[in-house]
Amino acid sequence: MAEYVVEFGKDGRRVEPDGRLDAAAFHRNHQPIWAVLARLLGQATGDVLEAGSGTGQHVVHFARRSPGIIWWPTDYNEQHLKSIAAWRAHAGLPNVQPPRQIDLSDSAWWTKLQADDGPAALRAVFCANVIHIAPWAVAEGLFAGSAQALQPDGLLLLYGPFKRDGKHTALSNAVFDTSLRESNPDWGVRDIADLVALAARVGLELRETVDMPANNMILVFGPGEGRPVSD
Repeated sequence: MAEYVVEFGKDGRRVEPDGRLDAAAFHRNHQPIWAVLARLLGQATGDVLEAGSGTGQHVVHFARRSPGIIWWPTDYNEQHLKSIAAWRAHAGLPNVQPPRQIDLSDSAWWTKLQADDGPAALRAVFCANVIHIAPWAVAEGLFAGSAQALQPDGLLLLYGPFKRDGKHTALSNAVFDTSLRESNPDWGVRDIADLVALAARVGLELRETVDMPANNMILVFGPGEGRPVSD
């Protein structure tokens, strides 16, 4: 079951004087997520973008363990951006860029980031617990922008709850999905098959599915053989 659906800072948890927010989910999932990322990224160097960084705790944790990678935290929410900046300052790590505001529903987000002194290409895009609490247009924009951004051996990594072939993997995910759709009909736990089809339209393919604690998964996408050549 996904760990959060409310905006950080409005969930009753402590807000530090410098603006740092704390996500309960971070304390539960950062270690198993990093175990997968460490295997996939290995001793990689280059640039990795986190799409929807939330509080900023994950990106700092990942950056501390991968000094060869430059991490680019992003979010759309203003309070989240302030928290990310505060966690970045608190950590004092040289390989975390200042947070950037991007709108994933805009498929041109990657072009706009590059115009704002962003990286030339990405080793990976990591996105946790975003596409089920956002309209489908966000998933479309995430995949479209990632397809343009990834280097030839790059990866798009999605973490969260997913359905398999139209079925939930756990009763708790089904209950959660119902609550999401009652709150907003544009939200909901996404089916892996729909994401695979979306990926194919932009030249990406599913490489691996990793089962995670609490009925979550990490989906690993990479460029397919028929990947379109971007300008």
